[in-house]
Amino acid sequence: MFRLSQFMQEIRNPTPVRRARPPGPVVIWNLIRRCNLNCKHCYSLSADTVFPGELTTEQVFTVMDDLKAYRVPVLILSGGEPLLRPDIFEISMRAKAMGFYVALSTNGTLIDESMANRIAEIGYDYLGISLDGIGAVHDRFRRQEGAFDASMRGVLLCRDRGIKVGLRYTMTEGNIESLNGLLDLVDRERIDKFYLSHLVYAGRGNRYRGDDAGRATTRRAMDVLFERCWSYVERGEHREFVTGNNDADGVWFLMWVERNFPNHTDHIREKLEAWGGNSSGVNVANIDNLGTVHPDTMWWHHDLGNVNERPFSAIWSDVSDPVMAGLKASPRKIKGRCGACQHFAICGGNTRVRAQQLTGDPWQEDPACYLTDAEIGIAGGQRVVNRPYKGKGDEAAAVR
Repeated sequence: MFRLSQFMQEIRNPTPVRRARPPGPVVIWNLIRRCNLNCKHCYSLSADTVFPGELTTEQVFTVMDDLKAYRVPVLILSGGEPLLRPDIFEISMRAKAMGFYVALSTNGTLIDESMANRIAEIGYDYLGISLDGIGAVHDRFRRQEGAFDASMRGVLLCRDRGIKVGLRYTMTEGNIESLNGLLDLVDRERIDKFYLSHLVYAGRGNRYRGDDAGRATTRRAMDVLFERCWSYVERGEHREFVTGNNDADGVWFLMWVERNFPNHTDHIREKLEAWGGNSSGVNVANIDNLGTVHPDTMWWHHDLGNVNERPFSAIWSDVSDPVMAGLKASPRKIKGRCGACQHFAICGGNTRVRAQQLTGDPWQEDPACYLTDAEIGIAGGQRVVNRPYKGKGDEAAAVR
């Protein structure tokens, strides 16, 4: 995750460079797979049906004890739709009592007055609600008429109760038209946080990878986000902007700094290298609804072990799995453009699952890097074509 606002603040108020890593990984926990929506890019292939074999309340508590002992700092409770799980608030209360930073990831459509009151009582540290466009655009992605209005109702009910709320937006060519509108919405409704996620080829997202935002689209969108974020910094207003699932964002930001604040380039570069880019399998972990552990939420096709058979702490520390060994290697051994990139220390080779889905090899270059060969320091540079991939057969045509 690229915390854009924090790096923007470093331009105004530089702080010492520290390379400390969290004691344990952030755990994104899909407690339930059932969902009342059927979103086009759902990585968990959720549906409005009961999935057998999900962890019981007591099993969840046992895992939480192990996570705490392993010094996991953050639990992000997700789904499916976590508010469909009858014991979600019981789990959340225990997590808060144990001292975890607890976030809830929801589509927001089930949040009415009563639900919002209950959410406020729990005291979640953060509530993330997904919006993939304005009005009909969002409804089309969520495949349910009225989904936008229902989600916005949930956003505003929680905001009005003092809960820290953020909007999550997955960018594609099919909804880029809504980016400025969503940013206007964040400003107008005083939403605390905006998270732009790049599409990852996982679950239904893999079926729709042809809809991925093209390279020119991505570059323009990131520039829009940078300018919006900087406008808040200039005004002294607090608003969080975060991106995820394309660590080339850090490099593109460095180039933005070079153009606009050249005297701060060296400091920002050091800060970005201390961040180090992609942390799947290192500082980010996933437990799915059946208790199976994955390197992150986009790796549901790759199992590391199950918490019903081995503690999470034992699974996460085990590097006998070749994918985990490769993800935990420092530096990672990445091929192609990523391996030759002069900015490798910033992005860490980007998102491995996209390379794996397109080529079968997780150590190939990330096909969604939107930087040109000249920008990443490859001599005699080929240039990246500004259009999305259509699948394996399009690989050769994607770079000219």
